[in-house]
Amino acid sequence: MQAEIITIGDEILIGQIVDTNSAFLGKEFNKIGVSVYQITSVQDDKAHILKALKEAEENADIIIITGGLGPTKDDITKHTICEYFNDTLIEDKAVLNNVEQIFSKYNAPLLAVNRHQALVPSGAKVLMNKYGTAPGMWLEKNGKVFVSLPGVPYEMKALIKDEVIPSLRSKFQFPYIKHKTLLTYGIGESALADRIEAWEDNLPSFIKLAYLPNLGKVRLRLSAKAMDKNIVETEMEQQIQLLLPQIEDVFVGFEDDLSLEAIIGKQLTDLGKTISIAESCTGGQIAKAITANAGASKYFKGSVVSYATESKVDILKISEKEIENHSVVSKEVAEAMAKQVRVLFKSDYGISTTGNAGPSKGDSDAEVGTVWIAITSDEGVRAEVFNFGNHREKVIMRATNKAFEMLQKEILKK
Repeated sequence: MQAEIITIGDEILIGQIVDTNSAFLGKEFNKIGVSVYQITSVQDDKAHILKALKEAEENADIIIITGGLGPTKDDITKHTICEYFNDTLIEDKAVLNNVEQIFSKYNAPLLAVNRHQALVPSGAKVLMNKYGTAPGMWLEKNGKVFVSLPGVPYEMKALIKDEVIPSLRSKFQFPYIKHKTLLTYGIGESALADRIEAWEDNLPSFIKLAYLPNLGKVRLRLSAKAMDKNIVETEMEQQIQLLLPQIEDVFVGFEDDLSLEAIIGKQLTDLGKTISIAESCTGGQIAKAITANAGASKYFKGSVVSYATESKVDILKISEKEIENHSVVSKEVAEAMAKQVRVLFKSDYGISTTGNAGPSKGDSDAEVGTVWIAITSDEGVRAEVFNFGNHREKVIMRATNKAFEMLQKEILKK
């Protein structure tokens, strides 16, 4: 079974906003065994939308439309859908009541244009929007399902999870699908593929392997799909048990929708340990990744972005003589930063980064791409040097990922 996603809005096409809705929809459909055949972005233009709807009906069984459901004149999706289905708009009392309650809650005047949100095609099944005024609309034509949803991400996501997916499950029979993602660090994609080639060649036909590399880490995603749930579960577990001995030195855990930093956070919480960070060349990227996870305050004590040499001296109390003798990008300074930030925040672990992300050399003669990363705990302090190339963003992200890899290995010693 196939789906097509149509996103409507000039703001997407001119790059004013990023289309995150399609990524979410693709992931949710994949979970229930529906393949996304195509993603199409169109202007707020009737002829363009009609053409996209016609082509989608020819290609897919399920067509999801997002955007263009606002109350203003430039939002023409509902009128265009009515034309495509040879239908007319009627006022839905339940939707109007929802609109009135929302405006009453915020003590805002209900204008005539806002009442237009209650207009829906007469043949549509209304999907009530709990978080906004634009309802979802479910229509069917020639055995195909069309669902029009608001473009606001949190409104669309709630409707998909609460209304659309349950309705699709009741209407269609889907195969059972299971994904399992294994996280590996410190090995390249090609080296990893070469190592597990024989195992991959012997995978059952209903299990697929995808390599997902990202600057120093590779995720291995196993996807199994079949009508029999027991076969999928049993074979998936058997294949994982065959794979793990071959990657045990680079395997750091199962993703299961968690990032490595989230996995590390859980491990630190379980151990009752804390961490603090001193970042120079990574500019706060490590702290950002940690605090993106709920509950980080349980284990993350704080950070210092000591980007300038002066801040290393004034805040972290790094000796000016040490910097002069060894350079700001050095093992000695990296170790001192890690130790000092650990003392400053009274944490169990301290991590530091100092390097040259480019494009110029800055306060050090170190080559662009050179990064020292240090980690300290009760076991002592150690630092490693890396060269992550000459692309600034790439250097920052690879250094961030490597810092998490080093922390993970330190934690696993416990």
